[in-house]
Amino acid sequence: MEALIGVILPVFLVLGFGYLARWMDWFKDEWVEGLMRFTQGFALPCLLFRAISELDLGQNFDLPLLLSFYTGAVSGFLAGIVGARLIFHRPWEDSVAIGFCGLFSNSLLLGLPITERAYGTEALTANYAIVALHAPFCYALGVTVMEAVKNRGGSIGVTLLNVLKGMLGNALVIGILLGFAVNLTGLPVPQALKEALDMMVRAALPAALFGLGGVLCRYRPEGDLRTILYVCGLSLILHPAVTYGLGWTLGLSTGQMRSAVLTASMAPGVNAYVFANMYGAARRVAASSVLIATALSVLTVWGWLALLP
Repeated sequence: MEALIGVILPVFLVLGFGYLARWMDWFKDEWVEGLMRFTQGFALPCLLFRAISELDLGQNFDLPLLLSFYTGAVSGFLAGIVGARLIFHRPWEDSVAIGFCGLFSNSLLLGLPITERAYGTEALTANYAIVALHAPFCYALGVTVMEAVKNRGGSIGVTLLNVLKGMLGNALVIGILLGFAVNLTGLPVPQALKEALDMMVRAALPAALFGLGGVLCRYRPEGDLRTILYVCGLSLILHPAVTYGLGWTLGLSTGQMRSAVLTASMAPGVNAYVFANMYGAARRVAASSVLIATALSVLTVWGWLALLP
């Protein structure tokens, strides 16, 4: 109960305030859109740039850590595609979009603040190692499979070009790549710029959580309930369970296990809906899955916190 009250509820209360503000029309839809553009286009890329530019790459990019998390993510992706196609008889494009919901956990807007509240700021090092690859890996995999499905029998060159456009058009990916560039080259960042970035970073997570609440208020769960619950199971149970099992097998440290499993246990991020909307595939399933899984994760994350060392 202490974990629920002290760790999870404050994060979801900020999200809930955003939801309530939009629902009561105290915060207009266009303001929500502007806030999310600020956080996802500027503040969160600054946070990722700042963290990755100073990360000890040799120490923190631990192969067993990344293997545990991303094997779980790919398991959710494949199970989503296969289930959508064979169980729910969805078209291939819909199946890939549904698989993306099982792949893309909300590692940034929910994973970071919950891990920080549970274990402290110093525990975020492993989170940043996971997040650094999250958007590039998930978009590379999702866009590649979707473009391959869309261009069945078409040019490989066109498919690869579309994948590259999808990757480099994402502000989070750009922030990550710039962070790696500074880290690997040792390029000094002026102190004034560091302090300006830190101001942006401090605004990133609370503003993003509030904005996420406003975004979720738009979505109304309707239809496709069995498919939506299937996606929730992939995100909240399968992904963290695979990560947990592999983590023990590969001997992750306590800190790595906490970060990997908690990040894996997050609901699908808004990017799951962005991906579905980008291709016009399974948009209702994606939107409703983000909303319902986020609500259910209040309880499932509590369970994973109780299970972790």
